[in-house]
Amino acid sequence: MSAEITPNDHFLTVDELSKRGLSHYKINKLVASGVLVKVSRSMYENTAYSGDESDFSIVSAFAPKGVFCMMSAARYYGLTTYLPDAVDVAIERSMKISTLPDWPAVNIWYFPHKRYSSGVTAASDNSGDLRIYDIEKTVVDILYYRNKVGIEETKEILKNYLAREDRDLIRLHRYANELGCRKILGTYLEVLI
Repeated sequence: MSAEITPNDHFLTVDELSKRGLSHYKINKLVASGVLVKVSRSMYENTAYSGDESDFSIVSAFAPKGVFCMMSAARYYGLTTYLPDAVDVAIERSMKISTLPDWPAVNIWYFPHKRYSSGVTAASDNSGDLRIYDIEKTVVDILYYRNKVGIEETKEILKNYLAREDRDLIRLHRYANELGCRKILGTYLEVLI
């Protein structure tokens, strides 16, 4: 193992490796010796990583501009008992992801700019920091895509959100107005309240 790379480093970009004094030649030598594995054009995985791993940290390495969304975000916030079979990550429609991990499975949601850029917040799990939509934006996205998510799952998520003491109905309504699902939210609220 190189002195520039520690067992606490899981995924490293080319820029991070360069800042640690590694040239492209040295990076290629580390790949050849099995210390690093090339994940994408600009990302490497440290094979000697010894920290916690999470689906979020792995997907973040492959989709650095991605934002965790939909059922993955709902699960993160404790809004659903449903266990997604893939990690949901949003990217803007004009963006591309060249490579995806073998594990975990990834659902990519191509959002228009307005939907992609609103409600992004920083959070963390046991393996590091991540970008995720805030809880109200997550609920609105699930309402908007309720036919892809499932009606029962959508009802459960909205019901669990409404039961929270920290809910922010003003923010929820603001997102619903901005993102084109004000009527849908109104219909669900009439049924559930």
